[in-house]
Amino acid sequence: MVGHDGGYKRLFSHPEMVADLLRGFVREDWVADLDFATLEKYPTHFIDDRLRERRDDVIWRLRWGSDWLYVYLLLEFQSGVNPHMAVRMFNYLGLLYQDLIHTRQLAVGARLPPVLPVVLYNGRRRWMAARDIADLVADVPGELSQYRPRLRYLLIDESAYDDTELASLRNLVAALFRLENSQEPQRVQDVLAALTGWLQAPEQRELRHSFVLWLKRVFLATRLPGVQLPELSELEEVRAMLAERIVEWTEQWKREGLQAGMQQGLQQGLQQGLQQGLQQGLEAERKLLLRQVRRRFGETVAAQSGPLLARIEQTSAFEDLGEALLDCVDGAAWLARLGAGMDS
Repeated sequence: MVGHDGGYKRLFSHPEMVADLLRGFVREDWVADLDFATLEKYPTHFIDDRLRERRDDVIWRLRWGSDWLYVYLLLEFQSGVNPHMAVRMFNYLGLLYQDLIHTRQLAVGARLPPVLPVVLYNGRRRWMAARDIADLVADVPGELSQYRPRLRYLLIDESAYDDTELASLRNLVAALFRLENSQEPQRVQDVLAALTGWLQAPEQRELRHSFVLWLKRVFLATRLPGVQLPELSELEEVRAMLAERIVEWTEQWKREGLQAGMQQGLQQGLQQGLQQGLQQGLEAERKLLLRQVRRRFGETVAAQSGPLLARIEQTSAFEDLGEALLDCVDGAAWLARLGAGMDS
């Protein structure tokens, strides 16, 4: 049986999936300079099994101009959020660098290559863990703060994307996220139709097979427990089977709560629950950002920032401000940036 993380690890062992993950979900200018034709997998044997929580990491590298860029992808499928994920990633990247040195892959005098650390999160709970290891280290006074370790990872949270946005992308990873977030068989049919059209080339046979394995042994197995599924080897076969049984399975999904539970059981308290959860999430974001401001620019700037941060009602704004905080050279620049955000 292929587990959820095993199924994903197989999918992200294909360069097409890694390329689409970077193209579609790392929305930064430097991605345009990546040479996706040079993607090659890097072994993870250097991480001792005793140090792993699970064998759920994939490492790739590709050319970024004349340099290699490494992509360290952690696949996170726990129901709970790991509050010390930044420490785990910090440890793994150190081991990767040690391996590059030990295997003599660096030219004499060359600096270590850049690494993009990515956490791909599949859970339903909002990810509230610190994304930089510096935020997990206690505040220290004065010059001692310069020795605080720093490493920030990129979080890609599957449930954070709107289906309309994902559907507009011709992107394999977006299709995977749509399947994960689907609540009715018809949407699954729509995604499978797209995948079938995109993956027709003979050289994509192994990738098609990886999708079929994940669909049968993980996706459908969890949504249709107890249902005996026929042998399947192609996406078109999965699509045809689902088309034959779509009425029957829609009713079963309702009984299992995957549709009716969402639309009927949760609908009554949905607005109230979402609003409460949103406010709690916003408050946590405010506290985290305010702590970072206080540590960087002192109590006075933090006190001035508090009322402005209290007016923010969008979680995405906190993410943008967290990035901006790293770029501001002093408290005045930060307050100016924060004030500009209030006016926009």
